[in-house]
Amino acid sequence: MKRIRQIALITMIAVGIMPISRADEGMFPISEITRLDLTAKGLEMDPNDIFNPDKTCLVDGICRVNGCTGSFVSPRGLIITNHHCAFRAIQSASSTDHDYLNDGFQAPTPGDEIPASGYTVRVTESFSDVSDQVLSVIVPNMSFVDRTKAIERRQKELEKQAEIDNPGARAEVAEMFTGKTYVLFLYTYIKDVRLVFAPPSSIGNFGGDVDNWEWPRHTGDFSFMRAYVAPDGSTADYSPENVPYQPKRFIQVAPQGANEGNFVMLLGYPGRTARHKTSSFLRYEENTRLPYIVSLYGRQIATMQAAGENNRSVALKLLSRIQSLANTEKRSRGQLKGLKTADIAAKRAAEEIGLQSFIEQEPNRKSRYGNLLKDIDAVYSEMASHADAEANFQYLRSASQVLQLAYTLYDSSVERQKEDLERESAYMDRNFDQTRQRLLLVQKDLDIPTDQLMLENMLKQIADAGQQEPELDRLSIAQLYSGTRLSDPEFLKSCLGMTPAELAAIDDTFLQWAIRLYPKYQELRELDKEREGQLGQLYGELISVKQQFLATQFVPDANATLRLTFGTVRGYSPEDAVYMAPATTLSGVIAKTTGVEPFVTPEKVVQMHAARDYGEYAHPELNDIPIAILYDTDTTGGNSGSPILNAKGQLVGVNFDRAFEATINDFAWNTNYSRSIGVDIRYVLWITDKVYGAKQLIKEMGL
Repeated sequence: MKRIRQIALITMIAVGIMPISRADEGMFPISEITRLDLTAKGLEMDPNDIFNPDKTCLVDGICRVNGCTGSFVSPRGLIITNHHCAFRAIQSASSTDHDYLNDGFQAPTPGDEIPASGYTVRVTESFSDVSDQVLSVIVPNMSFVDRTKAIERRQKELEKQAEIDNPGARAEVAEMFTGKTYVLFLYTYIKDVRLVFAPPSSIGNFGGDVDNWEWPRHTGDFSFMRAYVAPDGSTADYSPENVPYQPKRFIQVAPQGANEGNFVMLLGYPGRTARHKTSSFLRYEENTRLPYIVSLYGRQIATMQAAGENNRSVALKLLSRIQSLANTEKRSRGQLKGLKTADIAAKRAAEEIGLQSFIEQEPNRKSRYGNLLKDIDAVYSEMASHADAEANFQYLRSASQVLQLAYTLYDSSVERQKEDLERESAYMDRNFDQTRQRLLLVQKDLDIPTDQLMLENMLKQIADAGQQEPELDRLSIAQLYSGTRLSDPEFLKSCLGMTPAELAAIDDTFLQWAIRLYPKYQELRELDKEREGQLGQLYGELISVKQQFLATQFVPDANATLRLTFGTVRGYSPEDAVYMAPATTLSGVIAKTTGVEPFVTPEKVVQMHAARDYGEYAHPELNDIPIAILYDTDTTGGNSGSPILNAKGQLVGVNFDRAFEATINDFAWNTNYSRSIGVDIRYVLWITDKVYGAKQLIKEMGL
């Protein structure tokens, strides 16, 4: 695809991000790299070799793997990312006969690599500011719902046209500052992704949920995948005829790793942060949304864990969902603790007092912005007053995956009667194959007895809240499940092409129930769009007046677009008289090993540790294998799998987590407690090479 990066057109034209108050805070858009004075921080390469619109550079070796980040580490499309990012692919390929989660997976040759269904890889190719084009659709006196819909349609138009102009590419318009600035990104888009190597979960998920979001950490959270394209280099669905993708650049692995005090930087696709949101948003999170998530997910996880406890076949179906919910639940608990401990909402409110005073000092500002903070607060207050009732109804649909299938079938049928640009994004022609794949993956992991328990529990929660129970036409739960065929793949596929009338004519209990519930879900969808439109307009104004007030610019919140963050391998003190050193070792793994999940270690690892059989991967001073490292970069979800790069731009580890205190990063960053966690490359290489003998990968990486 033609290289058309347009550095001058990125959103920072409209808003800017420099100068900043603290150079080591921030997930910086790649266009800003040359302004950060990274050399003074310890960078030993030309910043122009990290990103330059006119030549091949380091960012060409970085990719997005579904919702995570990955790095190309060979000229043949080999990607290193996290074990938890590849988890769904490992789980989907596993069975009781071939339990790759338990035993690990290795493809000795490319022909042995396993397709990772539902996975895609993106490589950023270009970006351009399209704020004026997006915001041109807003007209005076437009309703908030119409505002949201008009912006959504304009974004879709720009994406569709960009993909017509660049065949095979993937386009995405990303909102940078809410309601104010938008950037069109173009990606190389790869649909054939395969699993190459994964350690067993006893390594890749050592410590499980007990250690998740915690330090010290001893998890070998890495896996290798590979991207494939058609023989002519174009993107293509899986085919035995496809060939490995050849990235413009791959990341050189530095087997010496990184040590305390070393400069490090991460490139990746961080998800969503909310540092420009108001105190009323933070109170909504602290008092309403996060407590609901912690409570609901905790019960759902317990239900699924109990269902799979003595049945590995059931457990394999549920593990991916359990892992996803457990990660969110513990992060939410950390965020709740952080919001309360650091009193972030109160601090944000104090800042807003100063802003309000500034607004009222000048008549024109007061006229335009005087009620801005009150208006934003009113939206969150209204949301909070209906939150539990709305959430109960929304989560009913996801609690039962059979109901989710039924709803999505009907919703897609309704939406696909519309013109392509008028549809919800998931049902547009450009996205519908992915939606279909996701449905089939959900169905593949169905365990009906567990699904029934999940639905019963959600209906009980609705009843206990005093809400009107969703109409079941006097059917018992058992009759509801006995009267559906949605667990049959052929039936599901046959329904995907039907019209709403054809689906309504089918005698299927879950389909009929989803159709009766559909108007309520449509009502909530419209309400979400109304709130989105209102907050989009208000936050756009807030950014404008905050810039005037602070007389500076700031970094836009993360939004799953390519960013850079930098820092130092560094410990921290989470509480009085406690210091956390920034590295863990294999001896720590052995010390934690109990033989009981989640602290089980493969016998070969235990034996090689006892024999000090470390090869060239031992830390020269510790005479031990480094496992994980801690560093003060600014990361969030989506940075999972991000390469930890040294001062020369070489790979020294793979990011996978944050310390528990740093879960609050999404709302506020602090140099004292914001720490990220990655697996040391020396452990990656030792496990891959010495323990499991995948020497073909070591050779492919040029080591």
